[in-house]
Amino acid sequence: MALHKTIQTVTDRIRARSEVSRGNYLDRMAAAASEGPRRAHLTCGNQAHAYAPMGEDKDRLAATQVGNIGIITAYNDMLSAHQPFEHYPELIRKTARMHGGTAQVAGGVPAMCDGVTQGQTGMELSLFSRDVIAMAAGIGLSHNVFDSAIYLGVCDKIVPGLVIAAATFGYIPGIFIPAGPMESGLPNDQKAKVRQQFAIGEVGREELMVAEMASYHGAGTCTFYGTANTNQMLMEFMGLHLPGASFVNPGEGLRTALTVAGTQAALNNTALGDTYRPVSQILDEKAFVNGLVGLMATGGSTNLVLHLPAMARAAGVILDLEDFSDLSEAVPLMAKVYPNGLADVNHFHAAGGLGFMIGELLDAGLLHDDTQTVVGTGLRAYTQEPQLKDGRAVWVPGTAVSLNEKIIRPASNPFNHHGGLTQLAGNLGRGVIKTSAVAQERHIIEAPARVFHTQESVKAAFKAGELITDTVIVVRFQGPKSNGMPELHGLTPTLAVMQDRGLQVALVTDGRMSGASGKVPSAIHVSPEAADGGPLALIQDGDIIRLDATKGTINVLGVDLTTRTPAAPNLSGNGNGVGRELFEVFRQNVGHATDGAGVCI
Repeated sequence: MALHKTIQTVTDRIRARSEVSRGNYLDRMAAAASEGPRRAHLTCGNQAHAYAPMGEDKDRLAATQVGNIGIITAYNDMLSAHQPFEHYPELIRKTARMHGGTAQVAGGVPAMCDGVTQGQTGMELSLFSRDVIAMAAGIGLSHNVFDSAIYLGVCDKIVPGLVIAAATFGYIPGIFIPAGPMESGLPNDQKAKVRQQFAIGEVGREELMVAEMASYHGAGTCTFYGTANTNQMLMEFMGLHLPGASFVNPGEGLRTALTVAGTQAALNNTALGDTYRPVSQILDEKAFVNGLVGLMATGGSTNLVLHLPAMARAAGVILDLEDFSDLSEAVPLMAKVYPNGLADVNHFHAAGGLGFMIGELLDAGLLHDDTQTVVGTGLRAYTQEPQLKDGRAVWVPGTAVSLNEKIIRPASNPFNHHGGLTQLAGNLGRGVIKTSAVAQERHIIEAPARVFHTQESVKAAFKAGELITDTVIVVRFQGPKSNGMPELHGLTPTLAVMQDRGLQVALVTDGRMSGASGKVPSAIHVSPEAADGGPLALIQDGDIIRLDATKGTINVLGVDLTTRTPAAPNLSGNGNGVGRELFEVFRQNVGHATDGAGVCI
């Protein structure tokens, strides 16, 4: 199948836009790779320090003739998705040893859970943790004793931060090894219903806690299709996972076998062997376009509109909101996974999952097949699925048909011919809206504005009975310069109740919503943000705002904003408490949301 015209056009545009930055990046990677194994350039004293605790592996490490894997781990036992990583390093070391190599934990990176910090002060550190993760991984790899790297991470900012680090150290191979989703618990739609009932006082906190604990109940990734599971999809579409590795549950024999196979791939891909596959060759313009296509086809997280540009810039590739929007016009929505549907990721995986989708998209000319991956050239390998045979992972052809068309459909018969992400632009700036879970009749909202500076004040106004008419809720001073751009997911039950009462309601904010943003139309990541001179600082209560997802516009109507003085709230309280003091330099130097809201890139 010939490549779809839009896919080719967007790829060519990205390549032209990135010509200088990508060229400079590849020159740096080539220069670093030309130096050969990094350990060869260390002094005996340098090496002795690196190998001192390595016991039986010390002699092989000193010889420098075998591959040494650096493990970057985001393990902690507070995140359900990362708790399974506790014992991965020992398995990786054992596997490497069996195949003549060695492995060391190069370093750990922080991994915070947005589910724990949602609606709390700690959420103001969440986005910036991505850059901290990248830098922490960089410190671990800077010891220069590694021929390959394994990255253990799953959730929201962890994978993007690790990808930034992997691209920065792109002259060495790298592979991402996931932990898999938890088994299905209380259905996500039932959990959401209880949350809405709690918001209006129909149930108490005891009933709410029972529902939450029944939904988030074990080790593994949360089962809804939010940022964590979107990350896992991206790693397959971009060739950094083994095929079919994303959604195998923790504790299964196949999960262990995939970790073993991932370790073997990490050893096989080093410059010491015949199949040198550095990350810099994998993360090119085509790989990022494939990632964008996967985002649209699956109805993935809006948070990746922030993360993908930041990840790409680390590899010298420049993405823009127009790339997301144009690809969304061409790529069909093929999956219905909560919040876009009732199924969870386990149901999605059982119905054919990523392998089926990749095959369909390749056959429709909507993906680049000639990309480099951790298993070789060609994305077609990712249509295969792993199975456990005699204790080993083996790959067999995946299903060529959907096993449940209520969850996943072929490209020729999608749920929607639009991928579900649209760029918004107008006199309020530029932002993005996720429409895949929003009813068609709500794609255009025109209503008076009600302006707030915190999500708590929105909830208070709702409880006071003030939000009983059609309203565009404007929540400003929520961008990265203001307070680190926390998710405003705590507004979801309130806004959903307003909408269910028959009101025309929308959210407009320079902040972000959960990666599982749902049925309420939300213009998010509006840039420039209010604290950086953005037009949102000029909006007043009663202004008529029109959000039009069909045309991709966001405007205030009938108002000359140039005659107004911008609001100037006291943001001094955003700089202290729960570690916020440590991130002042981040708030001062962060880039625009449209460029990924990066600090170190």
